[in-house]
Amino acid sequence: MVADLASRENREITGFFAAGLKQVRTGKDGGRYLALTLVDRTGQIDARMWEIDDAGEFDAGDVVKVQGDVSRFNEKLQVKVKKIRRATAGEFTLGDFVPQSERNIEEMWAELQGWVASFHDPHLKALLEAFLNDAELAPALKQAPAAKGMHHAWIGGLLEHVLSLMALCEMAAQHYPSVNRDLLLTGAVLHDIGKLRELHWGTSFDYTLEGQLLGHITIGIGMIDRKIAAIPEFPSAKRLLVEHLVLSHHGEYEFGSPKLPMTAEAILLHYLDNLDAKMQTVRSELARAEANGRSGAELTEWVRPLERQLLNTQAFLKSEEAEAAAEGAPPGPAELTLNNGKREAREEERNHALPFED
Repeated sequence: MVADLASRENREITGFFAAGLKQVRTGKDGGRYLALTLVDRTGQIDARMWEIDDAGEFDAGDVVKVQGDVSRFNEKLQVKVKKIRRATAGEFTLGDFVPQSERNIEEMWAELQGWVASFHDPHLKALLEAFLNDAELAPALKQAPAAKGMHHAWIGGLLEHVLSLMALCEMAAQHYPSVNRDLLLTGAVLHDIGKLRELHWGTSFDYTLEGQLLGHITIGIGMIDRKIAAIPEFPSAKRLLVEHLVLSHHGEYEFGSPKLPMTAEAILLHYLDNLDAKMQTVRSELARAEANGRSGAELTEWVRPLERQLLNTQAFLKSEEAEAAAEGAPPGPAELTLNNGKREAREEERNHALPFED
């Protein structure tokens, strides 16, 4: 890892990195050399390969295997590359270069298979199995992020989001017995299925050309239509309901939804999907604030997706309890640090409360 290279100064290293930059340059002596930036999830470092014959059979963005010496140039660590080549797929894990789900991917996949196995509706079960058994789509569903940079934007993020949403849908279906449980869970699995082709993931996340031009809802409807066409005697009414779930799951026209939710299952799917996305944003922003050293008694910086600041309830209560214990008094009222860095104490007199008067 890049973060470990400082301890390897003046030593040879062999490792895997993403090539963040690749340029062939000409030195003062007229010789050509390769200028690189080597990147992983812990940071980046400049690298140079001198006296090259060609530019190497790899591109910026590729994962490469590097052998070289860690040295210092102009007071800055650098790798002097001796050998470099494009890494093969089995030699590395994408999670070493971009964020990855903290959950085990194969365990999540087994959980999804368990959900599908619990279906009673044979047509909806066959539809989901058609996706899970697809040799091309199944590996993509295991790896895909749920977004480029919003909620669940990491390897395995889409699968993690789907499982969280399925658990919410299961609880909702039990609370509202008139809801078609299998239909609602089908929507949880397929509502973002088009993201398998809308997004590109590798050493970075981005949109494909198809994703830019069509969007994941349109792409997803096409994918569902093709799977249904291959299932004998799939009822047209169920196809209509499944596709309505996908078309309406954004909930509002201004949020890119071609249709408003018009069934109980579609309404539930929209709100539960929105809930899961927002709660993941809350978790991520509170974790980011903690990593940046903000105390539990402080509001976070402005969170643009939610258009507000956030407060970590558990950390805030613990800080209040600790402060009260240090002062030898019961917990006092809130003391919040605002975004501008100014701390304003707000205390109330508690020992001389006035009686209620008409």
